[in-house]
Amino acid sequence: MIFSVRAARRCAAVGLLALAVPTVAQSAPNASTQLRAYRINPGDEVEIYVWGEERLQRIVKVLPDGTFSFPLVGQIDALGKLPADIETLVSKGLRSQYRDTVPQVTVSVKSPMGLQFSVAGKVKAAGAFTAGRYVNVLEALVMAGGPADFADVGNVAILRKSGTGLNVIKVRLTDILKGNPSGRDLAGLPQLESGDTVIVP
Repeated sequence: MIFSVRAARRCAAVGLLALAVPTVAQSAPNASTQLRAYRINPGDEVEIYVWGEERLQRIVKVLPDGTFSFPLVGQIDALGKLPADIETLVSKGLRSQYRDTVPQVTVSVKSPMGLQFSVAGKVKAAGAFTAGRYVNVLEALVMAGGPADFADVGNVAILRKSGTGLNVIKVRLTDILKGNPSGRDLAGLPQLESGDTVIVP
């Protein structure tokens, strides 16, 4: 009887410990499923809808300098902004046109063609890609047909523009491509930004 009581207490303690300490497998989905809000890039098509004002409903294309023009508002700097930010800018620009409240403004990205990246080096289909959504470095490699023979997937580099220079982000994909991802891999692979170049040596 004493043994069974002790065993029961020990099992209860182990159960509480298991609940208190999450495993890598439990915590990984939270890190990998977080979605980034889309920020506007040059080349994107943006739909702007001003409720009750058909004359102010437009689909505009963001220019290479990150701007676009809108009636009664003028030039709007959209580069790197969220659709909600553009809604605020358009509403402020229209404020002088209305005595009362400005109609609700809705902005959505109709065609995210501005999010582009390149994959070069030892891959099966190197080139420039337009994903239409944020992708991580592994997804970019898949879009390029996967690594070619003798590719050094343990030394992949992401080249990212920073002002007038470049930042280099090193990524090791060896374990994850073998189907045995490490804890670091499960914590989240680097997501690409517009203009990035992935180099597979």
